[in-house]
Amino acid sequence: MLAALPEAEWRLWMPLLEPVELPLGLVLYESGQTLGHVYFPTTAIVSLLFVLKDGDSAEIAVVGNEGVVGISLFMGGDSTPSRAVVQSAGRGYRLSSTAIKEAFNRNGPVMHLMLRYTQALITQMAQTAVCNRHHALDKQLCRWLLLSMDRLQGNELVMTQELIANMLGVRREGVTEAALKLQAAGLIQYARGRITVIDRPGLERRTCECYAVVKKEYDRLLPDLMAV
Repeated sequence: MLAALPEAEWRLWMPLLEPVELPLGLVLYESGQTLGHVYFPTTAIVSLLFVLKDGDSAEIAVVGNEGVVGISLFMGGDSTPSRAVVQSAGRGYRLSSTAIKEAFNRNGPVMHLMLRYTQALITQMAQTAVCNRHHALDKQLCRWLLLSMDRLQGNELVMTQELIANMLGVRREGVTEAALKLQAAGLIQYARGRITVIDRPGLERRTCECYAVVKKEYDRLLPDLMAV
Protein backbone atom coordinates (compact mmCIF):
# COMPACT_ATOMS: atom_id res chain seq x y z
CA MET A 1 0.00 0.00 0.00
CA LEU A 2 2.72 2.50 0.97
CA ALA A 3 4.71 1.76 -2.18
CA ALA A 4 1.63 2.60 -4.26
CA LEU A 5 1.30 6.13 -2.84
CA PRO A 6 1.93 9.08 -5.17
CA GLU A 7 5.51 10.35 -4.82
CA ALA A 8 4.48 13.76 -3.49
CA GLU A 9 2.27 12.18 -0.81
CA TRP A 10 4.98 9.68 0.14
CA ARG A 11 7.39 12.53 0.88
CA LEU A 12 4.81 14.08 3.20
CA TRP A 13 4.18 10.79 4.97
CA MET A 14 7.80 9.73 5.51
CA PRO A 15 8.48 11.79 8.66
CA LEU A 16 5.06 10.85 10.08
CA LEU A 17 5.25 7.08 9.65
CA GLU A 18 6.34 5.20 12.77
CA PRO A 19 7.98 1.76 12.32
CA VAL A 20 6.38 -0.83 14.59
CA GLU A 21 6.99 -4.45 15.53
CA LEU A 22 3.88 -6.58 15.18
CA PRO A 23 4.32 -9.73 17.29
CA LEU A 24 1.94 -12.68 17.00
CA GLY A 25 -1.26 -12.11 18.95
CA LEU A 26 -0.86 -8.34 19.38
CA VAL A 27 -4.28 -6.65 19.49
CA LEU A 28 -4.15 -3.42 17.46
CA TYR A 29 -7.63 -2.38 18.49
CA GLU A 30 -10.69 -3.82 20.22
CA SER A 31 -14.34 -3.66 19.23
CA GLY A 32 -15.81 -0.22 19.92
CA GLN A 33 -12.44 1.31 20.78
CA THR A 34 -11.59 4.74 19.40
CA LEU A 35 -8.75 4.27 16.93
CA GLY A 36 -5.65 6.42 17.31
CA HIS A 37 -3.72 5.09 14.30
CA VAL A 38 -3.97 3.20 11.05
CA TYR A 39 -1.48 0.38 10.47
CA PHE A 40 0.30 -0.61 7.27
CA PRO A 41 1.66 -4.17 7.64
CA THR A 42 4.76 -4.84 5.57
CA THR A 43 5.81 -8.36 6.62
CA ALA A 44 2.99 -9.12 9.09
CA ILE A 45 -0.60 -10.24 8.56
CA VAL A 46 -3.45 -8.81 10.63
CA SER A 47 -6.74 -10.62 11.13
CA LEU A 48 -10.01 -8.72 11.51
CA LEU A 49 -12.32 -10.61 13.85
CA PHE A 50 -15.89 -10.26 14.99
CA VAL A 51 -16.18 -11.24 18.65
CA LEU A 52 -19.43 -12.36 20.27
CA LYS A 53 -20.48 -11.64 23.85
CA ASP A 54 -19.57 -15.17 24.94
CA GLY A 55 -16.02 -14.73 23.64
CA ASP A 56 -16.37 -16.81 20.48
CA SER A 57 -14.93 -15.17 17.39
CA ALA A 58 -14.64 -15.57 13.63
CA GLU A 59 -12.37 -13.93 11.12
CA ILE A 60 -14.00 -11.60 8.61
CA ALA A 61 -10.88 -10.56 6.64
CA VAL A 62 -7.08 -10.58 6.55
CA VAL A 63 -4.84 -7.60 5.81
CA GLY A 64 -1.21 -7.78 4.70
CA ASN A 65 1.19 -5.56 2.79
CA GLU A 66 -1.54 -4.82 0.23
CA GLY A 67 -3.66 -2.94 2.72
CA VAL A 68 -4.29 -0.81 5.76
CA VAL A 69 -5.81 -1.64 9.14
CA GLY A 70 -8.24 0.94 10.52
CA ILE A 71 -10.32 2.00 7.51
CA SER A 72 -13.04 3.43 9.77
CA LEU A 73 -10.80 6.45 10.42
CA PHE A 74 -11.05 7.71 6.85
CA MET A 75 -14.54 6.35 6.22
CA GLY A 76 -16.14 8.78 8.64
CA GLY A 77 -16.05 6.85 11.91
CA ASP A 78 -13.50 6.56 14.70
CA SER A 79 -14.35 3.04 15.86
CA THR A 80 -15.41 -0.34 14.49
CA PRO A 81 -17.24 -3.38 15.90
CA SER A 82 -14.36 -5.70 14.92
CA ARG A 83 -11.08 -6.60 16.63
CA ALA A 84 -7.71 -6.45 14.85
CA VAL A 85 -5.14 -9.08 15.89
CA VAL A 86 -1.73 -9.89 14.43
CA GLN A 87 -2.10 -13.31 12.82
CA SER A 88 1.45 -13.64 11.51
CA ALA A 89 4.29 -11.77 13.21
CA GLY A 90 6.31 -9.17 11.34
CA ARG A 91 6.74 -5.45 10.96
CA GLY A 92 4.82 -2.50 9.68
CA TYR A 93 4.21 1.23 10.03
CA ARG A 94 1.54 3.23 11.75
CA LEU A 95 0.18 6.69 11.01
CA SER A 96 -1.82 8.86 13.39
CA SER A 97 -5.56 9.29 12.93
CA THR A 98 -5.08 13.01 12.31
CA ALA A 99 -2.51 12.43 9.57
CA ILE A 100 -4.55 9.84 7.67
CA LYS A 101 -7.68 11.99 7.79
CA GLU A 102 -5.77 15.01 6.47
CA ALA A 103 -4.21 12.93 3.68
CA PHE A 104 -7.57 11.46 2.70
CA ASN A 105 -9.24 14.85 2.57
CA ARG A 106 -6.55 16.79 0.70
CA ASN A 107 -5.38 14.36 -1.97
CA GLY A 108 -7.60 12.86 -4.67
CA PRO A 109 -5.26 9.97 -5.61
CA VAL A 110 -4.89 8.92 -1.95
CA MET A 111 -8.64 9.06 -1.41
CA HIS A 112 -9.31 6.98 -4.52
CA LEU A 113 -6.64 4.42 -3.57
CA MET A 114 -8.08 4.02 -0.08
CA LEU A 115 -11.64 3.75 -1.37
CA ARG A 116 -10.70 1.11 -3.96
CA TYR A 117 -8.92 -0.85 -1.23
CA THR A 118 -11.99 -0.55 1.01
CA GLN A 119 -14.22 -1.94 -1.73
CA ALA A 120 -11.87 -4.90 -2.18
CA LEU A 121 -11.84 -5.48 1.60
CA ILE A 122 -15.65 -5.43 1.73
CA THR A 123 -15.69 -8.08 -1.01
CA GLN A 124 -13.36 -10.24 1.07
CA MET A 125 -15.61 -9.83 4.13
CA ALA A 126 -18.76 -10.71 2.21
CA GLN A 127 -17.19 -13.74 0.52
CA THR A 128 -15.81 -14.97 3.84
CA ALA A 129 -19.32 -14.90 5.32
CA VAL A 130 -20.70 -16.89 2.37
CA CYS A 131 -17.80 -19.36 2.51
CA ASN A 132 -18.17 -20.01 6.25
CA ARG A 133 -21.88 -20.67 5.79
CA HIS A 134 -21.88 -22.90 2.71
CA HIS A 135 -18.51 -24.61 2.20
CA ALA A 136 -16.76 -27.54 3.86
CA LEU A 137 -14.10 -26.79 6.46
CA ASP A 138 -11.21 -28.20 4.42
CA LYS A 139 -12.15 -25.84 1.56
CA GLN A 140 -12.36 -22.92 4.01
CA LEU A 141 -8.90 -23.83 5.30
CA CYS A 142 -7.55 -23.88 1.74
CA ARG A 143 -9.02 -20.42 1.11
CA TRP A 144 -7.57 -19.10 4.36
CA LEU A 145 -4.12 -20.52 3.62
CA LEU A 146 -4.09 -19.09 0.09
CA LEU A 147 -5.12 -15.61 1.26
CA SER A 148 -2.39 -15.76 3.90
CA MET A 149 0.25 -16.95 1.43
CA ASP A 150 -0.65 -14.06 -0.90
CA ARG A 151 0.37 -11.69 1.90
CA LEU A 152 3.59 -13.41 2.95
CA GLN A 153 7.02 -13.93 1.46
CA GLY A 154 7.70 -17.64 1.32
CA ASN A 155 5.45 -20.65 1.80
CA GLU A 156 5.48 -21.04 5.58
CA LEU A 157 3.03 -19.82 8.20
CA VAL A 158 3.48 -20.02 11.97
CA MET A 159 0.03 -20.67 13.41
CA THR A 160 -1.37 -23.11 15.96
CA GLN A 161 -4.52 -25.10 15.26
CA GLU A 162 -6.21 -23.34 18.18
CA LEU A 163 -5.61 -19.95 16.57
CA ILE A 164 -6.83 -21.20 13.20
CA ALA A 165 -9.97 -22.52 14.89
CA ASN A 166 -10.57 -19.08 16.42
CA MET A 167 -10.10 -17.45 13.04
CA LEU A 168 -12.52 -19.76 11.27
CA GLY A 169 -14.99 -19.87 14.16
CA VAL A 170 -14.90 -23.69 14.46
CA ARG A 171 -13.77 -26.33 16.93
CA ARG A 172 -10.08 -27.18 17.11
CA GLU A 173 -10.87 -30.82 16.32
CA GLY A 174 -12.39 -29.74 13.02
CA VAL A 175 -9.22 -27.87 12.07
CA THR A 176 -7.12 -30.91 12.99
CA GLU A 177 -9.22 -33.14 10.73
CA ALA A 178 -9.13 -30.66 7.85
CA ALA A 179 -5.36 -30.13 8.17
CA LEU A 180 -4.76 -33.89 8.20
CA LYS A 181 -6.80 -34.23 4.99
CA LEU A 182 -4.68 -31.59 3.26
CA GLN A 183 -1.48 -33.16 4.57
CA ALA A 184 -2.54 -36.62 3.41
CA ALA A 185 -3.23 -35.14 -0.03
CA GLY A 186 0.33 -33.81 -0.15
CA LEU A 187 -0.72 -30.16 -0.14
CA ILE A 188 0.74 -29.01 3.19
CA GLN A 189 3.02 -30.11 6.00
CA TYR A 190 2.01 -29.26 9.55
CA ALA A 191 4.19 -29.67 12.63
CA ARG A 192 4.62 -27.77 15.89
CA GLY A 193 2.51 -24.82 14.91
CA ARG A 194 4.22 -24.40 11.55
CA ILE A 195 2.32 -24.86 8.28
CA THR A 196 4.30 -25.26 5.07
CA VAL A 197 2.47 -25.14 1.74
CA ILE A 198 4.17 -27.65 -0.55
CA ASP A 199 1.65 -27.72 -3.41
CA ARG A 200 0.03 -24.35 -3.99
CA PRO A 201 -1.57 -25.28 -7.34
CA GLY A 202 -3.10 -28.26 -5.56
CA LEU A 203 -4.51 -25.97 -2.85
CA GLU A 204 -6.01 -23.73 -5.53
CA ARG A 205 -7.70 -26.74 -7.14
CA ARG A 206 -8.95 -27.98 -3.76
CA THR A 207 -10.39 -24.70 -2.50
CA CYS A 208 -13.86 -23.36 -3.22
CA GLU A 209 -14.71 -20.53 -5.62
CA CYS A 210 -14.42 -17.93 -2.84
CA TYR A 211 -10.65 -17.51 -3.09
CA ALA A 212 -10.78 -16.75 -6.82
CA VAL A 213 -13.63 -14.26 -6.35
CA VAL A 214 -11.66 -12.29 -3.76
CA LYS A 215 -8.39 -12.39 -5.68
CA LYS A 216 -10.05 -11.28 -8.91
CA GLU A 217 -11.61 -8.29 -7.15
CA TYR A 218 -8.31 -7.22 -5.57
CA ASP A 219 -6.56 -7.54 -8.93
CA ARG A 220 -9.33 -5.56 -10.64
CA LEU A 221 -9.51 -2.71 -8.14
CA LEU A 222 -5.83 -2.52 -7.22
CA PRO A 223 -3.80 -3.72 -10.22
CA ASP A 224 -0.79 -1.48 -9.57
CA LEU A 225 -0.86 -2.13 -5.84
CA MET A 226 -1.07 -5.92 -6.17
CA ALA A 227 1.88 -5.88 -8.56
CA VAL A 228 4.16 -4.02 -6.09
